[in-house]
Amino acid sequence: MDGIILVHKPPGITSHDVVEKIRKILNEKKVGHYGTLDPMATGLIVIALGKATRLFQFFSKENKAYKGQIKLGFSTNTYDSSGTKTSVEINNFPSNYKILEEMRKFEGEILQVPPVFSAKKFRGKPLYALARENKEVKLVPSKISIYFFYLKNYNPPIIDFEVKCSSGTYIRSLAHDLGQSLGCGAHISQLVRISSGNFNSKDSFQLEKIEELTLEGKTEEFILPLKTLLPEIPKVIVNDTGLYLVKNGNMIFPENILKVSSPNLSSVESKKEKKNIYKIFSSDGSLLAFAKRINENNCFHPFFVIDS
Repeated sequence: MDGIILVHKPPGITSHDVVEKIRKILNEKKVGHYGTLDPMATGLIVIALGKATRLFQFFSKENKAYKGQIKLGFSTNTYDSSGTKTSVEINNFPSNYKILEEMRKFEGEILQVPPVFSAKKFRGKPLYALARENKEVKLVPSKISIYFFYLKNYNPPIIDFEVKCSSGTYIRSLAHDLGQSLGCGAHISQLVRISSGNFNSKDSFQLEKIEELTLEGKTEEFILPLKTLLPEIPKVIVNDTGLYLVKNGNMIFPENILKVSSPNLSSVESKKEKKNIYKIFSSDGSLLAFAKRINENNCFHPFFVIDS
């Protein structure tokens, strides 16, 4: 069983819990995910099955989009509503104009420090584990990009927002830092992931629905097969000799190629990191490998073989 499932994660469970539930429902051992979602958050989590678990490198840097609520008035140790207060609660809230002004300052390329309570590793150990042991860690800020940070509605003390950001961004840190810049403290009170790369939450499935369709033998309704993934990468179809060469990681020559197809760029974000990468298919439509084009002699060199 190979492919991807777009799951709508409910609140209160971890990303690992979702993986375990899918593993149990499908009786599939090889299951993983392409990006952690906080336990209190809901929305899209991309689950990989079988050979798709090996495609992490192609999905790990995808941009993400979220909507949610930030509560002003006090900060917490977890930067969300599940934590304990770390500041005195105040009721003197900033104006709509001030909030807009401060939110704009976070747009663009910025440095961000992750929450102390997060799964980010420090010397091989998750930060949350060190925090629970009351061990202080000097956290190094990471460079991230905030493409937009919109104020959708403001009803003090609640800010309704929408944000699009680069991979590795912590929305909890964004909320906390906004509260610090406003001088009133803040934390995330609600968070929903609405997209990851080209995947959208409107196309995701509840765990209950996945289980129901599985019992009915209709797994094709929620599993996206390998051959449909990464439509922005052009496709090379090889003959039988080419298939043998690809499976052994050897160079593919023009005489081994049946067809080269253009990528599907409809509603697809620009992906510079995938430049000069091609998907290699057999004549029967199976995804075999990813390769780089050698322009000098119009050959393709596989660098990541999936079906060997």
